Amino acid sequence: MYCPFCAVTDTRVIDSRVVEDGAAVRRRRECESCNKRFSSYERVELRLPLVVKKGGVREAFDIDKIRNGMTKALEKRPVSALQIDHAVQSVMRSVQEFGDAEVKAEQVGALVMHALRELDGVAYVRFASVYREFKDVDDFLAAVKAAMSKE
Repeated sequence: MYCPFCAVTDTRVIDSRVVEDGAAVRRRRECESCNKRFSSYERVELRLPLVVKKGGVREAFDIDKIRNGMTKALEKRPVSALQIDHAVQSVMRSVQEFGDAEVKAEQVGALVMHALRELDGVAYVRFASVYREFKDVDDFLAAVKAAMSKE
């Protein structure tokens, strides 16, 4: 592996650890030339399905989009970054388990809403209000009742 500091290819692994609940391996490396240390990550590369949007447009599944949406909904809520990462990984695993080349955006949204409902009721309602495009207060109240029924 190339050293990010001096571009020499002579680096050695100092330590390896399993991270992200076994989904990745973190390797601590040291450059033989400049003696600087850095980390590299090894992950399984899986083909994720295309997401079919409401209008029929297809786009690549983007885990960052899931993470950003969940993080925005969980803003200023008592949920740790680790809990968010676990929820994001759970959504990604569920999408992979479908085993299809394409998945509907509605299915992904439902997975995200389920994960948020498990984490925090307020975040669930926040996300649902945007995702489901509430038209009136009754839609909002239905989402609040659904969040409360979990507790």
